[in-house]
Amino acid sequence: MPYTEVPGARVPIRMWADPASVEDAAMRQLRNVSALPWTEGLAVMPDVHYGKGATVGSVIAMRGAVSPAAVGVDIGCGMSAVKTSLTASDLPGDLSRLRSKIEQAIPVGRGMHDEPVDPGSLHGYPTAGWSDFWARFDGVAETVRFRQERARKQMGTLGGGNHFVEVCTDTEGSVWLMLHSGSRNIGKELADHHIGVAQKLPHNQDLDDRDLAVFVADTPQMAAYRHDLFWAQEYAKHNRAVMMGLLTDVVRKEFKKAKPRFEPVISCHHNYVAEEQYEGVELLVTRKGAIRAGAGDYGIIPGSMGTGSYIVRGLGNRASFHSASHGAGRRMSRNAARKRFSARDLEEQTRGVECRKDSGVVDEIPGAYKPIEQVIDQQRDLVEVVAKLKQVVCVKG
Repeated sequence: MPYTEVPGARVPIRMWADPASVEDAAMRQLRNVSALPWTEGLAVMPDVHYGKGATVGSVIAMRGAVSPAAVGVDIGCGMSAVKTSLTASDLPGDLSRLRSKIEQAIPVGRGMHDEPVDPGSLHGYPTAGWSDFWARFDGVAETVRFRQERARKQMGTLGGGNHFVEVCTDTEGSVWLMLHSGSRNIGKELADHHIGVAQKLPHNQDLDDRDLAVFVADTPQMAAYRHDLFWAQEYAKHNRAVMMGLLTDVVRKEFKKAKPRFEPVISCHHNYVAEEQYEGVELLVTRKGAIRAGAGDYGIIPGSMGTGSYIVRGLGNRASFHSASHGAGRRMSRNAARKRFSARDLEEQTRGVECRKDSGVVDEIPGAYKPIEQVIDQQRDLVEVVAKLKQVVCVKG
């Protein structure tokens, strides 16, 4: 769909969603962001909904400033997917053993590995730069440095909430592996630290929304945040890569006779900041629940745990700051989902998927999310579909 522009905003707010369908609270967030003197423009994705800090499904382009709460606490959260040589006919009728093996290999929730994963032990894992990455941890916020041991043990773990590991098949019958996670607890602690610092700065005291406190260019606070932000984004990317290594090792062992092969991994952040240039202006672009969709960029747009997901390729639409949605987007809060749906509803809506079907994950029920097909249709000028996937195994945090 072509975008619509919100009237009366200080800078353009371009929406790939029906403005009438956006909650009032989310619209207030968007207008508050647009009113900041550093904001150059916003792009609003079809999966938009109210979020903590800033609107989920928004792309915020700022000149010389960044809002740490808009980035959020799950710095670098994103997706990875890989197509395998396996086909649906290679999968057993009972997928419970495969799910169990994945859960044994990849800790979920608040779990961690007993010892840090050695990336050199993973088949084909690129270890270049690993030591340098950890050496840069010495430069993160002093209040967080003592967390290094836990950060090392949580590298290669899933987390909770809407994070997942899936085995999927596409419409051609090929098997894919896919996962969704971020920077774990270390990213949250770094974010919490810097959000607290930003909210105390003098230039943020008169903001309408305290969550939109910013760091500005050429200040020590901005320099410290940029260091920790980009380190945490790299942690998240390594975290997904280590998990994918653990996951492909499980698949190699479980399907030894088929000798599975794996295509290059597609990986994309959808909660992060990037330095990008538009119309000759250097901007800091915060994608809060959005992926980069520059011309030719591969991305992943997942649905809920009982529907399906899409592999897409970006079309390079500059009006969206080269962005697209990060998923289906929630249409009700977690609390509302728990009140409305039961474990029996979850079982019905995830029929045919090997996954948890207990009350502990009712808040992730497909009915709590927008229809993924509708979300894809609303951004045909942002991405083209490469593959449609349907999960057969889903491991939740």
